[in-house]
Amino acid sequence: MTPRETCCCCDAPPQTGLAPWHLVCPTCGYERAHLEPAINVGSAHDELDEAQRDTGLRALRDQNFRQLLDRLVPQLPGKRLLDVGAAHGWFVQRAAERGLQAEGIEPDEAVCAQAQRNGAPLRPGFFPQALREGERFDAIAFNDVFEHIPDAAGILRACHERLEQGGLLVVNLPSSRGVFYRTSKLLQRLGLPGSFERMWQKGLPSPHVHYFDAANLSRLGARHGFEAIDTFHLPSVRVRGLYSRIASVRSGRWKAPIVWLGVVLAYPLLAVLPADIDVVVFRRVAAPRSGG
Repeated sequence: MTPRETCCCCDAPPQTGLAPWHLVCPTCGYERAHLEPAINVGSAHDELDEAQRDTGLRALRDQNFRQLLDRLVPQLPGKRLLDVGAAHGWFVQRAAERGLQAEGIEPDEAVCAQAQRNGAPLRPGFFPQALREGERFDAIAFNDVFEHIPDAAGILRACHERLEQGGLLVVNLPSSRGVFYRTSKLLQRLGLPGSFERMWQKGLPSPHVHYFDAANLSRLGARHGFEAIDTFHLPSVRVRGLYSRIASVRSGRWKAPIVWLGVVLAYPLLAVLPADIDVVVFRRVAAPRSGG
């Protein structure tokens, strides 16, 4: 989305946001960043300690995936599930424990190889190019992935093509209404850009290029043949593994103890503050909008 483009959710013209690379839709609140992915570019990965990131995220993701599957499994029309951007394969493994025929796609070659060594049924590559011709699923999930993919409309069209009629599309991603993201925007306005850039994962191999909320994401889905049938929130922080997660970005390790202490002190309030993770479950109901 450049100043000459329109919002992917509502077609309104964007406005310049809080940084030269940041744009905001004044109509629906959708946000876009002009940040370039650099997956499988060696120098881009130097900033990220994958071992610490794995340790930091495992407890949070494992619990969230179990909670997501509790909500999802009763609504599934069949057993074939695809996890796009499956990373270490944790969601695929949890889904298989529920009796689903689950597999994943992961574009990061090193992460995919490690997951395969750990027994996760993952394919290397990008969605939908890594799929076989005519291959279709009962559900396709994006867990903290959709916000990293520049062509959101193209991905939704591909999902519509690859889902069975009545199949489910699950989008689990950071919310633009969440307390951490709103706080980072306030700090950006005060001349402290570090938190805002971290929320967008600026400078990392796969930065965020979108920020949605449940309302504008549902609106985007409706433009491409999907009906939102369920919306809920998941925790974005758990104390277990938090320090490793913060310290996984090497350039920010010097301030990791301060950030960790601040989050831990605020932790009891997070249950009543605006949630930082939205989950929207869509059902495939119609043909995508022509040219959408």
